[in-house]
Order: sequence, then structure tokens, then C-alpha cells
Amino acid sequence: MAAPRKYPDELRERAIREVRATGRPIAHVAKDLGTHKEALRGWVRQAEADRGERDDRLTTAEQGELK
Repeated sequence: MAAPRKYPDELRERAIREVRATGRPIAHVAKDLGTHKEALRGWVRQAEADRGERDDRLTTAEQGELK
């Protein structure tokens, strides 16, 4: 069983949208929203993989299939 998530999905989505829309540095957005910058960096990378913008990591759907 996976550990419970520290940050709600709504916060994750908002943070990703803000990074993509404004182009602000991840560290600044993370500080403003009260999240850890490396957590936000991972969320942004995963969102890019899910959109097909990255090929260096599995999409969320592919990860689910492997489980």
C-alpha cells in the first residue's frame, strides 16, 4: 500500500499550471504555495511526461499498467 499523499491533488494541479503558465522558477512557485521545490519539480516532470513532452520517464498510465 502506498503512503498517503502529503499535498492534495488540487494543490499539485495549481502548482503545475502556475509553473507552466507564468514561466516562473519552480523554487519561487513552490515557496509561494508552501510546497517543497523538489516535489514540485517531480510533479512538473511527470506532467510533461503525461503530455508526451518527455521520453525519459514513464507516463502515469504506463506506471499503472506496470503495477
